[in-house]
Amino acid sequence: MPDDDLPSAVPPDPAPPALLHALVTAPVIRTYVVDRDLRIVRAGALTFGEAPDQVVGRLLTDVFRLEDPDAAVRALEPGTPERSSAAPSATDRSEGVGVARAYRTDPAGTDRTFAVAFHPLAADTDTAALPDASGPGPAALLVLAADITAQERNSARAAALDAVRERVGQSLDLAVTCEELVMALVPGFADIAVVEIVDDVLRGADALAGPPARGAPLRRIAFRGPLGMGGAAHPVGDVREMPHPTPYSLSLGDLRPRLVQLTPDLPWYETDPDRAESIAKFGSHSLIVAPLALRGTALGVVSFYRCAGSEPYDEGDLAFGVTLAAHTALSVDNARRYERDHTVASTVQRRLLPSGPTSPIAVDTAHVYLPGRNSGSWFDTISLSGGRTALVVGRVDGHGVQTATTMGQLRTAVRALAALDLSPEELLARLNDIAVQLAEERAALPVGDALRHRPLRATCLYGEYDPFTRLWTVARAGQPTPHIVRPDGTPLLFDLPEGSPLSATEGTPFVTAEIELEPGSLLVMHSGGSNLRDRPGLRPVDEVLSPPDRDLREIGDAITYNYPPIAHPEGAVLLLARPMEVSPAQVVTVELDDDPGAPAKARTVARTHLAEWKVPKDALYAVELIVSELVTNAVRYGTPPLSLRLVRTHTLTCEVRDASLVAPHLRHARVGDEGGRGLFIMSQLASRWGTRYTHDAKIIWAEVEL
Repeated sequence: MPDDDLPSAVPPDPAPPALLHALVTAPVIRTYVVDRDLRIVRAGALTFGEAPDQVVGRLLTDVFRLEDPDAAVRALEPGTPERSSAAPSATDRSEGVGVARAYRTDPAGTDRTFAVAFHPLAADTDTAALPDASGPGPAALLVLAADITAQERNSARAAALDAVRERVGQSLDLAVTCEELVMALVPGFADIAVVEIVDDVLRGADALAGPPARGAPLRRIAFRGPLGMGGAAHPVGDVREMPHPTPYSLSLGDLRPRLVQLTPDLPWYETDPDRAESIAKFGSHSLIVAPLALRGTALGVVSFYRCAGSEPYDEGDLAFGVTLAAHTALSVDNARRYERDHTVASTVQRRLLPSGPTSPIAVDTAHVYLPGRNSGSWFDTISLSGGRTALVVGRVDGHGVQTATTMGQLRTAVRALAALDLSPEELLARLNDIAVQLAEERAALPVGDALRHRPLRATCLYGEYDPFTRLWTVARAGQPTPHIVRPDGTPLLFDLPEGSPLSATEGTPFVTAEIELEPGSLLVMHSGGSNLRDRPGLRPVDEVLSPPDRDLREIGDAITYNYPPIAHPEGAVLLLARPMEVSPAQVVTVELDDDPGAPAKARTVARTHLAEWKVPKDALYAVELIVSELVTNAVRYGTPPLSLRLVRTHTLTCEVRDASLVAPHLRHARVGDEGGRGLFIMSQLASRWGTRYTHDAKIIWAEVEL
């Protein structure tokens, strides 16, 4: 045959590196020679306790369950490089045409894993007579088999540990942490995995050093098995006392792991019949119980089971289970601490928020609290002079008690600034100055204080609604634009400049916008984080908010249902408001002349309308005196034009307006002084009073409780 007609050599199949390494480093090698039919014609001395003549004549596939049976067939194809000797050399382990994984059950019934290498042999090989050795291709195969069961177990443990380190502890949710553990270990390391946590730990109580008290309840928090939840002794979420004595209670008591081979006659089965029944149902034959403990404190217990068809656990698996439990315990403790801190921060946050929005006569309000990781979302409704209402939402980024206390500081500052009757843009400017000071205080903390390295970022939206002009005057600092729905259900689009977040030393100035709100409109203010917007799979926002004339709490529930926790993991606060119709009879305005007769006219007007409003006599006398004092001051020290406005809501407000921008100051007159007592008397009669400014006038006002 010409050289060109010779079959070309078939390159060896690349062997998996891990399998090849296991073959090369194996301490014991078993050798066989097989013919073209894969029948063993020669065997070495190490043949699983069998004499070589008991193996000779059997098919190789009867001795080993090859993962890739075609690997031996490919090694016999024509053109494969051939050997001239059946004696294995030092390099034969790594130079075989193919390396495959194979399995064999030992006399004890345990499955063993082998790396098998195939070496083609020429027809003149020094072997026993080979049937039908003529023809193309190798006459026989030299087969080398190495038991790599131990290496495979170590590799499986390493892979399981890598999976646990990669997945477990990424979340600070304790339930997710435990669920990730069982997901990472089943079915690789265990056929069944169960995690049970001391219930007090889940409730945020401080974990005490040492084992839990006898009878302390445990909650099953994670389970994974071959049948899902079917056959489990107890469902996930079940809380029960741990029966004693069992391997589980003993491990939890002395904080030491247990390796138990589950034979049918174990005495503790009677103590815990539910687990015994589950063990029998799953066919579990081997168990590792390891405590979840950190610094001598018991947090729970983890159990690993192997069932029929899997190798029993050994001491190496027990040591590995302890390593897994230690890593899990650290993650569980981190999640527990976070949960406790989050609970404390949420409690502080709730305490610092109003118990419920006040509902002045002109605005109906409600709030929706969407819980999440953030503990700095807040809202407020503030009654202002003249029947006006301030609507506020804000947010401090972060979580924990420090975030909640910072939120409380800013909310208190907003209330104090609102009492000064500042315009929204000026109020936000001063609030920003306060936030800058708080940020500077953080930066000055010691280097070791974690709060120093957390920048302060906060947002706020502040708006004032006047029911008599129907104007909502609003400004925002980094907050989302509110949603406004008209009474007919159509959205009201408007332009509201954003403004920089609070604590920004440089940024765009705050700008006020005025929006006219019809009575019956719906206003939805969001604290930030994840704004309300249309999202795939969720109902459109406008559809959720319609019809707008429903009860505000019903609308709030609809928003909550439409935006599940996954849509707002940081949490948020929503403030819902609906302006209401105000009767013109609730307000009276009269222009006053700039002459000494103005106080008398003002008293007459006040007396007439107070009688119509059926104001109690003690309040009537106080209002009449306040009106007289305010108008007298305006005539003597103010600038025309002058006007008087009386507003009756849940209080009675007296307002005197003049064009002077100079405000009076309360002082305490001495015994011999002839003046200076008017504002002092008014301050004693009014529940509160103050001054606010417009672009061309000032208004001095006083409120009297009815």
